Amino acid sequence: MDFKQDIKDYIACEIEVLQKIDVDAINTVLNLLEKTRRNKKRIYVFGNGGSAATASHMQNDFNKGVSEWIETKFRFHCLNDNVATMMAIANDIGYDDIFRFQLDGQLEPGDLIMAISGSGNSKNVIKAVEYAKSCGNKVIGVTGYNGGRLKEMSDCYLHVPIDSMQITEDVHMIFDHLMMSVFYKYLCGREHLS
Repeated sequence: MDFKQDIKDYIACEIEVLQKIDVDAINTVLNLLEKTRRNKKRIYVFGNGGSAATASHMQNDFNKGVSEWIETKFRFHCLNDNVATMMAIANDIGYDDIFRFQLDGQLEPGDLIMAISGSGNSKNVIKAVEYAKSCGNKVIGVTGYNGGRLKEMSDCYLHVPIDSMQITEDVHMIFDHLMMSVFYKYLCGREHLS
């Protein structure tokens, strides 16, 4: 089989979407993350499926990657990394509460929520965001498609304007590495290109 045209089409689609990304929105998110770091507050990140993998990767890139080189560390906390905790909550309370329950009694003023949902409508993500908003905490929504409820509820967002979960999740990882690279340069004095 010759898949070359399909490969070229996917890459062309990805490039087209990247050119539509809202740079001002990324700048706003970078400034909010930096303010939260300087104030020594936590950043709770979470999602389902591929978004869970992105959340876990993001925690690593900021807690180890960027924080290795700076005195005041990022304090990311990934809510989907402890499988035992998630399964206990899902079994005893309900799957829709696996993120909200972990925030209950832990969320402090100034802590930040980074909620990832390709559709923007994942019930457990929305429920956690509703709880955080009721506590007065700010929310960064990371979305695709039309952004769903998450985009509407977020104080700022990283949005991928396409109806494709694959490209949405690709670009979510680009957001992570893009932000990490900017902080590498401005906080750590290091370039990602060498």
